[in-house]
Amino acid sequence: MTSASAEIGIIGGSGFYSFFDAAGVERVEVETPFGAPSGPLTIGEVAGRRVAFLPRHGERHQFAPHTVNYRANLWALRSVGVGQVLGPCAVGGLQRHLEPGTFVVPDQVVDRTYRAGHTVWEAEGPVVHVPFADPYCPRGRAALLASESEDTPLVDGGTLVVINGPRFSSRAESRWHAAAGWSVVGMTGMPEASVARELALCFSTVCCVTDLDAGVEGEEGVTHAEVLAVFAGNIERLKALLLRTIAVMPTGDCACRHVLDGMDLPFALP
Repeated sequence: MTSASAEIGIIGGSGFYSFFDAAGVERVEVETPFGAPSGPLTIGEVAGRRVAFLPRHGERHQFAPHTVNYRANLWALRSVGVGQVLGPCAVGGLQRHLEPGTFVVPDQVVDRTYRAGHTVWEAEGPVVHVPFADPYCPRGRAALLASESEDTPLVDGGTLVVINGPRFSSRAESRWHAAAGWSVVGMTGMPEASVARELALCFSTVCCVTDLDAGVEGEEGVTHAEVLAVFAGNIERLKALLLRTIAVMPTGDCACRHVLDGMDLPFALP
């Protein structure tokens, strides 16, 4: 662990590359067994809480969703003492009522990725299985939901389906996702959530809908430029929501932190 420390981690998505004002912020470089994270951690104080921020795609958006080093990112946050992680992301809406500008706090995830780096437990030794029936921390979700405001209402619950990227879905894939009853589609929610669980971190997400996906009746295909433009128009609402969430995030123990209790691990965690 470095000399710097934080209790809450924020992972910023597309168009979300900084969180703090410059004053009083420490930049920390972290080495991990999985290589370098997406960038240095910036650590500062928010509402009396120590917070570490990491841009998921790098400070220049140089990492596509399938090349983000999710394991290194989460290991780096844990190594500075983070226990609770908030990982907001931009998504497409799969249901007509989830229009651009809607914020969804999902309670389930479907993984359709096929990228490398899905688990930290690849070393030879005892096999490690973690529970994942409920992929998001209930305390983190509750703090997010308690932080909604008149200008930022939140949809409580729903399923985030994660595709590999970097391409968007075909119209047929999108219709399949919608027909299954899933709510939103993104490219970064997995293996981020499952790696966090493997590291016994609390993890929750809030999804900012930037477009209606191609399979929604009457919609055309989405472009990256359109996604970034809509996300940019909602970034201040998202930051304000996160600031309110940090202020009410509970302290103390959580069941997420005990998923590895009693297991024979092949190596020690930070």
